[in-house]
Amino acid sequence: MAAPSEFLNYIDSNADAFIQRLADAVAIPSISGDAKYRQEVFKMADWLNAQLKAVGVETKLVDLGKHIMDGEELPLPPAILGAIGNDPTKKTVLIYGHFDVQPAEKSDGWNTDPFTLVINKETGQLIGRGSSDDKGPILGWLNVLQYHHDNKKPLPVNLKLCFEGMEESGSEGLDELVEREAKEGGWFHGTDCVCISDNYWLNTRTPVLTYGLRGLTYFKLTVSGPGRDLHSGVFGRTVHEPMTDLVHLMGRLVDTQGNILVPGVDEMVPPPDAQEIAIYEKLDYSIADVEEAAGGQIALTSNKVDVLMGRMRNPSLSLHGIEGAFSGVGAKTVIPAKVSGKFSIRLVPPQTPDNVNPLVLSYLESEFAKLNTKNKLTIEDLHGGKPWLADINHWNFEAAKRATKAVYKQDPDLTREGGSIPVTLTFAESLGVNVLLLPMGRGDDGAHSTNEKLDRSNFIEGSKLLGSYLYEIAA
Repeated sequence: MAAPSEFLNYIDSNADAFIQRLADAVAIPSISGDAKYRQEVFKMADWLNAQLKAVGVETKLVDLGKHIMDGEELPLPPAILGAIGNDPTKKTVLIYGHFDVQPAEKSDGWNTDPFTLVINKETGQLIGRGSSDDKGPILGWLNVLQYHHDNKKPLPVNLKLCFEGMEESGSEGLDELVEREAKEGGWFHGTDCVCISDNYWLNTRTPVLTYGLRGLTYFKLTVSGPGRDLHSGVFGRTVHEPMTDLVHLMGRLVDTQGNILVPGVDEMVPPPDAQEIAIYEKLDYSIADVEEAAGGQIALTSNKVDVLMGRMRNPSLSLHGIEGAFSGVGAKTVIPAKVSGKFSIRLVPPQTPDNVNPLVLSYLESEFAKLNTKNKLTIEDLHGGKPWLADINHWNFEAAKRATKAVYKQDPDLTREGGSIPVTLTFAESLGVNVLLLPMGRGDDGAHSTNEKLDRSNFIEGSKLLGSYLYEIAA
């Protein structure tokens, strides 16, 4: 059934209040990947928990234990489990989202303070870290709940909620929680389907439904040798330098055209057939779209299908950074004693961390041995997750298609996404139900980049979409 017009009007009428609530959420720098911000992630959990309770959600904070980050033991942020409605005649929908964010500093190239939501009145952009990934979508669900609470209207479905604070750092502790709560008597038992809003449209025009995600495996390489940092004027061309070895090793992982140089990794994935290629040819996407989103004319090829498959159905290897090297202003003639490089591989079926990691480890050790260096190499597997695919003809997807058509007046594109949300597969396997990705943001939101934004229209119309989806589920 269609969402009531009074719900749609309510979202429009309260748009300014909803945007202010998003500003309050963005103001909390809940960076999960930096130990000094860990208490901010806890603060964000408390803030969100209070917001949910205020609109009638029964909640509990679940202690996920501790973990080691960069040699320091830290408490994991709690997961928030929520529930509202227990009508046995209604379907039960499980909603997932995350309230942690990627690191951000003004010095990274932001035009504004990353943790102050800035409203660009000319463009309608809501600029701030987490606005699109994933605080905006979480608050979209809260906006839906606000309507039903304020107007004393029952939800058309029963809702279960699962919000976490470690998604940007591998969702540590969450898989075990989901597997435990999926069992009979658990919080998630009885769930009929799952909806996740943590990805994006392909472009700025066409809404999408996503039925696939790439998996991930993430590595840290550390090369060490000298007992301390050395002066290059004294020790240059005298000793084996860790930075030289690391840069060489990192340069042997992927070529400039994106081809993965680790033997056997690209070869694991079978080539597409004509029917699959036709799916990518039909998508509303162009080379101009990817280059606009990237902020430069830098696409690997002018072939739209190749670019789309590079994003969705092929693996990719990306180099992310080097720790321990001098990166300040000016000139410093130091030879670092220890440096670490980080890289990840996005995985697609039939790849998994279990069958890819041994190939990576063997190759790195082999390449390092060729250097004939006296430095030492250590390799750490930081985190990973398997890829996921869903049935696009399931009633869960059909409801989302109808809701999208009702709100945006057009049919959604059906896509596989390049990013990784490891818990997606955990939900699918543990609960045995269909999982849908229903994105709120656009392809140019810059979720992990500088000047991350969520368009006002996507926040407001996206809130309508989430509510309309629940009503269509009940049809």
